[in-house]
Amino acid sequence: MSVQPTPTDEPGGGAGAFLGQVISGAALLVLLTLHMIAQHFVLPEGLRDYASVIEWVANPIVVVLELSFLAFVTWHALLGLRAIVFDYGFSPSTERWITRTFVVIGVVTVVYGTWLMYAIVSAA
Repeated sequence: MSVQPTPTDEPGGGAGAFLGQVISGAALLVLLTLHMIAQHFVLPEGLRDYASVIEWVANPIVVVLELSFLAFVTWHALLGLRAIVFDYGFSPSTERWITRTFVVIGVVTVVYGTWLMYAIVSAA
């Protein structure tokens, strides 16, 4: 008789990764709604030009919301890709390597996005 691993016994994180997907997905629903309303629906022309973007991101609340959006999109996307990759059945050591690689990609993405937001805000 073989024992099936429970989600918490899996090397890939199982329940923790799933919970991360659920939390980031819920956060994305809120942040995407706010982003779409603020960026596309409240303007008569339907889309902000460069000057209005610079004016818009001068608000610190907007910066926090947009950077949160970036962080949650990155987290959600990389957790989803990780789950797909893990379906191929790699060894626990390979799964740890894959997880670390995705963490580095995520950190680099968010750091670059933060730097870019800083550059845009500094141009104002």
